[in-house]
Order: sequence, then structure tokens, then C-alpha cells
Amino acid sequence: MGRILAFLIIIVMAAVFFGGKRLPDLARAVGRSLRILKSETTALRDEFAKEAKEPVEPPAVSDSGLTIKAAPGGAPAARPSAEQRTGRTR
Repeated sequence: MGRILAFLIIIVMAAVFFGGKRLPDLARAVGRSLRILKSETTALRDEFAKEAKEPVEPPAVSDSGLTIKAAPGGAPAARPSAEQRTGRTR
């Protein structure tokens, strides 16, 4: 009973606030918005359900594709060799 009374009060207030001429346009706009919202939520649910059914495979990692190249111009290595650290040559 309380919900029906609250709904009727909202409709009466909308009629007073917007006027009788604007109510059909307002109702049409609300109907379109709800229809769009419903279709978008349905599409999202379908998409999530589809993704949940598909098995997820981890990406394949291969060492063969990894190549480390030296810097151009023969730049020295980042770590000094034993000769460079002690300052002696053999």
C-alpha cells in the first residue's frame, strides 16, 4: 500500500512540476533510457558469460626470440672486467 501511495504522489508532483504537455515526452525519454540500459546490461552479461566459458591459456614464452645486441660503436660493457677493476693486464 505504501509503495502505491508513494508512486501516486510522485506522478502528481511530476504533473504539477512539468505540466501536462511535457509528461508524455518525459515518459518517452525515460522509456528509451531504460531500454538502452537494459540492452547494454544484457550485452555485458553475454560477453562475460562467453569469456567465462572460453579456456584461458597463458601466453607462450620462448627464449629463441630474445636477442641481446651490443650497443653500436663498441661501447664498453656496463660491468668492468677483472682487468679494468684491478688495473693490471696479464
